Amino acid sequence: MSAPLVKDTPPDDATDKGPPLHVGPNARKAVFIIAMLLCLSPAMSPPLALLLGLVLSITIGDPFADFNHKATGWLLKASVVGLGFGMNLQHAIAAGKDGLIFTVFSITITLVAGWFIAKRLKVDGISAFLISSGTAICGGSAIAAVSPIVRADRNQMSVALGTVFILNSVALLVFPLLGHLLNMSQHEFGMWCAIAIHDTSSVVGAGAAYGNEALQVATTVKLERALWIIPLSLITALVMKGGGKVKIPWFIGLFILAMVISSYFPQYGQFYGWLELAAKRGLTLTLFLIGASLTLATMRAVGVKPMVLGILLWILISTMSLVAILWVG
Repeated sequence: MSAPLVKDTPPDDATDKGPPLHVGPNARKAVFIIAMLLCLSPAMSPPLALLLGLVLSITIGDPFADFNHKATGWLLKASVVGLGFGMNLQHAIAAGKDGLIFTVFSITITLVAGWFIAKRLKVDGISAFLISSGTAICGGSAIAAVSPIVRADRNQMSVALGTVFILNSVALLVFPLLGHLLNMSQHEFGMWCAIAIHDTSSVVGAGAAYGNEALQVATTVKLERALWIIPLSLITALVMKGGGKVKIPWFIGLFILAMVISSYFPQYGQFYGWLELAAKRGLTLTLFLIGASLTLATMRAVGVKPMVLGILLWILISTMSLVAILWVG
């Protein structure tokens, strides 16, 4: 892996004059606390949370920068574990048989293409891997799973998550329109959503907007695709250890354990639902904190190349999967 493109804390320089709005420290804290509470409510979606954090960071600055830096990593890991309670192991293995070939093909092509394009764009290896993983599998969850393994810093996670969730927001609006324009069937559109859209929330939202059958197909195939977090994380951990003794990160083991528990003890389904809901809200709050850490200085240091990488990968996999689905159909 190449050296990180940006440091964990960007250096101060004469051109960075801080946030343009001068707000008192107590007022800044109050605004951030209200925003964080809002992120825990169903009214706030992950893309909006990331955007809200970014807007507040740019306008008034983050008054809890040191605390947020420490909390972000733990929240990411806890959220990944909690999402495991929403997966049934047997159903996940059996789900989406029609989408298995498409899933394997799309993941392989995306990871290989991500490496190739990143080399040409000269995007740093860690950011490129995070963006490629998020595009290939399931957006923020995949990025959250592999980030600690590759020792990604806050700026690299911010860029990767920002890229993925911006494209998710666009997909949620554009895909149903394209589906109707192309006269796709419910099954075809559900398959396309599950393969070409990064995050589960946007997949479900786009499928629901298209119809009930599309929603069912999109959900089952997406569930199968999400399980690839496990082999990706294990392989990444193995590679990062250089072939020596592999220490599996604890949150990956707990993620697998959560799926096993929810599968073999279904009588506690209501409790699992609460845990999954808490995990989703936790991920939304995490994205707000990550957005709040992404300053103008950081964005200037990172540049536009990671976003270009994400867009090119998204266009590639969306187009190839669409052609393949319509050809098979």
